[in-house]
Amino acid sequence: MMQLDDLDRSILRLLKKDARLTISEIAEKLNRPESTIHFRIKKLLEKGAIDHYTILLGEALQPKKVALVVLQAETPIIEDFLERYVNHIMRTLAMLSNVLFVAKSGKDTVMALIGGENEESLEAFIDENIKTLPTLKGVHVYFIDDIKKGEELIGFLVDV
Repeated sequence: MMQLDDLDRSILRLLKKDARLTISEIAEKLNRPESTIHFRIKKLLEKGAIDHYTILLGEALQPKKVALVVLQAETPIIEDFLERYVNHIMRTLAMLSNVLFVAKSGKDTVMALIGGENEESLEAFIDENIKTLPTLKGVHVYFIDDIKKGEELIGFLVDV
């Protein structure tokens, strides 16, 4: 893991809150010379601490309800096909507009974060698009009622 000093962390915190801040605005907030801030940001980019700048979509474009869906694939007769099938499930889910995030855990488990307007539309989407995938051993749906940390991720993950 990369070592950051207090100034680097302060710069990153400010940019995480608002990536549109200018170097002079950051310098003013941190009471440092612009040249120092410019140099530090340049170094953070070179080291890979900052990959790129982006936006978080606002509430108007975000789903009103989200759920974590955990799918477990049935092990096929020829076990070598399991990895290929799990990758197929992941690609299929990734193409669906309501799917915000897809990840694999272990050999046979896929997790997806799904978004929708309300719980009913989310259930319908899951029933029609996910539970119908062939050879699934299990599909577990966990509706998310409250997020204590990371709620801004939804605005980052939403596709437009």
